[in-house]
This record gives sequence, structure tokens and C-alpha cells, in this order.
Amino acid sequence: MTSLASTGLQRRTELRSHSGWAQEARADPHTRFLICQGTTHLVRHEPDTAIAFLGADQAIIKALDDSRLLLLGWYGGERCVLVDLPPEIAFASPGATFEELRPLLGVLSEVDAQLLSLARALVVWRSRQRHCGVCGALTAPRNAGHMLACTSCGTEFFPRIDPAIIVLVTDGAKALLGRQASWPAGRYSALAGFVEPGESLEQAVAREVEEESGVLITETRYFASQPWPFPASLMLGFHARASAGPVRLDGELEDARWFEFDELRSAPNVLLPPAYTIARRLIEAWFTQHAEQTRGV
Repeated sequence: MTSLASTGLQRRTELRSHSGWAQEARADPHTRFLICQGTTHLVRHEPDTAIAFLGADQAIIKALDDSRLLLLGWYGGERCVLVDLPPEIAFASPGATFEELRPLLGVLSEVDAQLLSLARALVVWRSRQRHCGVCGALTAPRNAGHMLACTSCGTEFFPRIDPAIIVLVTDGAKALLGRQASWPAGRYSALAGFVEPGESLEQAVAREVEEESGVLITETRYFASQPWPFPASLMLGFHARASAGPVRLDGELEDARWFEFDELRSAPNVLLPPAYTIARRLIEAWFTQHAEQTRGV
């Protein structure tokens, strides 16, 4: 099960300032090149679904400008470089295809999923920061691709991360779940929303729960976090407690309601979040805790 919680990548940030890093990467026959085009990634499905790395001897690697390369770090003990392939280049590799990340998260290894999460976040950021937000001039990559600098006024831009909270609210044997209209029929999940300027994570949890359901929480406990590069979020997971009172929708969710423990555990018509999501981990942790408490009683 992919949780996106750990990584096999050593980022080696101290090497990003080395001016000759791209030449060294191309000269190293062990360098692994990860190929992205837009928001798709080159992957293979045989014998297992995994990143389809290319070597430095490939013609496409030799032909590209250094500005299209980003040093990710060392992956599996070898240098790993992201290739941001221009959309106008037609490229194919035997046994591999370009695919979006989200459908792959349930079948990739945990470390491959983490690496592609980083790659996707970086290429999306680059595509949205081509011009300076101060003067409008073009930007150019620096620090091995991890910073963009304005070519006119010199303003520096770094990859942005949007913090978002996701919270499972419970009251004993009941859990509060909601659903968006765009989700598959029967899908319910923990409540979530973005952190607003000037508020703490705990304040964001309380506000989002009240806004989306009208429920007032009484206790908040941090659980875990998960990078979510769709396009650039960091999901911060919480458990919270509240009294299982009436639910009042604000229009953002199609539905939200309290579910009984046994209903979620056995009801075939309730579709829980995918196994690789932090929402599912929040629910499973509550399942385990409640089952242990019940056995203890």
C-alpha cells in the first residue's frame, strides 16, 4: 500500500549550487533520468509498474538544453535527474508510456510514488512561473532547477506548497464523512480544506469542519502528513472529536453525515478513499483504535 510517507531519495541540496552539475550528470553513465512531459511521466508496466528511467547515452538526453534538467538527488544510490520534456517534442521509449500520476498511485512502489510526486510538483511549478510576478519578464532556472530567477529584476521564486488540513471527526462509534458531487457513487471521505493566511492548523481544522458541516469540534490531535502534488499541496491529517449532532451543509459538499462504525466496516454501498491516501489512513487508524477499545470493554 502506497502511503507517500517515506522516500528513497537523498536530496543532496548542497550540490544544487554547483555550476557544472548538469555536465557531470550527463557524463556519469549511472545517472538515472526521469522523463516528464507536461504532467505525465514515463513509466513501464512490465514486470511491475515503475518509473522508466533513461540513461545518459540516450539521444534525447544529449540533445536537450541544461535548462530542461533538474537535479532531484540520489535515488537508489545513483544520481537522479528530472527531464522536463518540451510539449512539442515527440518521444517514445520501447515498453514505456507517458501517464498521469494519480491513477498510478495505487500500483507504484511507495518510493517511486514519492519521487514522481516531487517531479510532478516541480514541473507544474515551472510551467506556472515562466514569467516574473513583479515585472513580467521571463524567468530562468537556478540552483539545479530548484529556483527560478527573473532575468530582468532578479526576483527569486521557489516551489510553492499549499498547506491543507484533512480531518476525521468522530464521536465514539460514529465518524463524520462527506462527499463531493464529482466523486464516484457512494464515495465518502474525511473533511478537508486549505489553511488560510493568519490561522493555525488547529484553527483551520475547526473552521473547515464548522463551515462544511456545522459541527463544532472539541478536541484536535495531529496524525500525519502526506505530500499531494495536485498540484502542490501538503495534506496535514488530524483526528478530532465532536458531539454527533445535526449536520448543516454549506453547499461545498454534496452530502455529509455521521456513519456508525459497523456501517463503515461492512456496508457494501459505502466506498472509502483509496488505500494510498491519508484520508484512508485516518479512517483505518480510527477503526483499529475503536476495535481495541471495544475489546477492552
